[in-house]
Amino acid sequence: MNVAKNMEVIAVAAAILLGASCYAIAPAAPALQVASSTATLAAPAGKAAMSMHVVQVKAKRLSAAEKARFA
Repeated sequence: MNVAKNMEVIAVAAAILLGASCYAIAPAAPALQVASSTATLAAPAGKAAMSMHVVQVKAKRLSAAEKARFA
């Protein structure tokens, strides 16, 4: 059997074996993580507003010339 002619088959077979061995030795992990039940409880209005994260983005707007350069 000529190895050079079958190099693609050898590479595909090696990739399949490698993928199967990774799944075989991987630790058992839950497929779905469920949120804790405490997150579903309603919080008072004042307390909910204090615990909410706020993200502020400060940047200047692009001019028409800058927009044209990136487009």
